[in-house]
Order: sequence, then structure tokens, then C-alpha cells
Amino acid sequence: MICETALLESPALRSSVLERTDVLDRVKALSLLPDGLHVTTAMVATYFGVTVEAIRALVHDHRTEMEASGYHVLTGSQLSDFKQLSGIRSQTRSLALFPRRTVLNVAMLLRDSEVARQVRVYLMDMEYLARTQPVEIPAPTDTATLDARITHILGKTVVPMFNALIATSGEHRHELIELRQDIENVERKLCWHHKRLGALEGDTPDDDVRATIKAMTWQAFEHHVAELLRRDGCVDVVVRKARTDRGIDITGRTADGRTVAVQCKNRAGRWTVPSADMQKFAGAARAIAPVDIALFVATCNFSHESEAIAKLSGVITVNRDELEAWSAGVRLKALR
Repeated sequence: MICETALLESPALRSSVLERTDVLDRVKALSLLPDGLHVTTAMVATYFGVTVEAIRALVHDHRTEMEASGYHVLTGSQLSDFKQLSGIRSQTRSLALFPRRTVLNVAMLLRDSEVARQVRVYLMDMEYLARTQPVEIPAPTDTATLDARITHILGKTVVPMFNALIATSGEHRHELIELRQDIENVERKLCWHHKRLGALEGDTPDDDVRATIKAMTWQAFEHHVAELLRRDGCVDVVVRKARTDRGIDITGRTADGRTVAVQCKNRAGRWTVPSADMQKFAGAARAIAPVDIALFVATCNFSHESEAIAKLSGVITVNRDELEAWSAGVRLKALR
């Protein structure tokens, strides 16, 4: 069973249970803004029975984690539009908004609140029941359906559980990582088997994935890659603003604490990533902001020169075929 100390100390563990927002209403009704999705800093403070300053201090200390769970601040035209839609008449020049996921994130970090402690207790109880009760799998009608269901369970339940255990483990960390790798190998083989059966039966899932990626704007593509990182167990995943990214589009951390930087290139047709783009990213990832894992993800292939620079600088390339497999469910080897 998850212990409260582990929940307070482990970002990976907190990230793995952020969807359990229903526990908030089990402890106390959470009043929402007229949009039905968000609350303000003052409303969060009222819910937990603490001061506004306490919530602001918590956000300041854990800003990246809060933003990853949905916290954001509105200013300018975005704030004006939101006030008009929500009927808010406040004269403030900025407005911090917390979705329910971020309110739950606050509950997992706020130590000096009885309400937050009760939320953590409910959360730990629900996770214990979810992880100890057997998973009911309806009788499959065919092998492909069974493969898909097993893959879903492995990717959405078993692997995240191992990520949480690894994040809080001590002497058994190495053994848990090896077990997770075994599970991921099974998951990848099932994904491959499922795709092979689909191809034999005339289905073209690869074409669907390719078409979906091709239709994305560069902004949508960056968020797509960010979701793939989260799916593979990464935490604190942030899509950086274009004007301040300094050559790095996405940052995050693996479940075992390694830092990740990602450059995304959405180029259709016969484009290849030129050496200049690779040099820029390699410099950013190794000199401006040193990271453990540097990923260059592209919707095309890489030129021979850019591949050579990537190998020399330690950058891991993800070309079109690898991206499509990653998007279809195969876990990225570099993140294991």
C-alpha cells in the first residue's frame, strides 16, 4: 500500500494518481468557477482551510509540477475573454487557475491542512483497492482483441505501478527496473503481434497513425510528443514557449529521475533534418542546459550529416518510422 510519506516525497508517485480527482469530493465539496472546470487561488485556500499565502508559496516551490498538472495564469486578452465567458468582474491583471488535477496535486503536497491529509488517506485507500483487486477481462472474441486488452492493461496499470515503486524504492530498485523492462518487452511484442495480425487482415493502423501525425500543426505535434513522454512514465513534462525555448521544445524527467530534453520537427514530404538543426539542438542540450537524455523527434528522416553529429554529441534520434511505432503504442527504448 502507498504510504503518506512516499506520496509527499515522490513526484512520480503523485503524477501516477492525478486522475483520482473524485477523492476531493469524498472529503469536501469543491466549489468551481462558472466554467465548471477551474478554481482560483482563494478558492483552493478555502477548500483546504489555509491562507492564500500558503497556496502561493506551495505553487512557488513546485511550479513545474503544478504546471504539468494544469495550473496556469491568465493575463491580457486571455484573461479578458475568460472573465467575459465566466461572468467574473474582478479588476485583477492576472488570474491563476487550478483545474481539479492541480487541486489534487496541492492536496498531495500540503502538509499543514487536515483536509489535505484526509484527501491523501482516501487516495491511498483507493489506490490500494485498485492495485489489489483482480482485473476483470471479458472473454475475448479473437486473439487480436486479447492482445489489445493485455497491452492496454500492461501500459496503463502494470508499468505505471512499477514506475511508482521504482521512484520510492531503495535496495530493490535495480531488480524492479529489470522487472519493468521484462514487462515492457512483453508489451512491445504484443503491439508488434497485434499490428502484424491487422496487416494480414487488411487493416492499416500504420496509415491511420501516419495520417494523424501529418495533419498536426507544429504546436499540436509538440503536445503529442509530450503526451507520449507522459505515457512512457515521464513526469514534470513541460512544453516550453517558442520564444524562450532556446532550442529545446520539451523538458521532463524519467521515472528514475533522469532529465530529458526534446526537440520536435514537424516536416512532411521528403524533407530531412539538416545538420544545422542537429548542431543547434546538440549545443542546447549539452551546453546551455545539460541533460541526461537528449531526444530529437522528427516526422521525417535525418540526413547523414545530422546522424553523424547526433552520434558524436549523444543525441538520440527518433525518425518517422520510429515516431509512428512510438505513437502506435511501442515504448521508446531511450526512456526505459
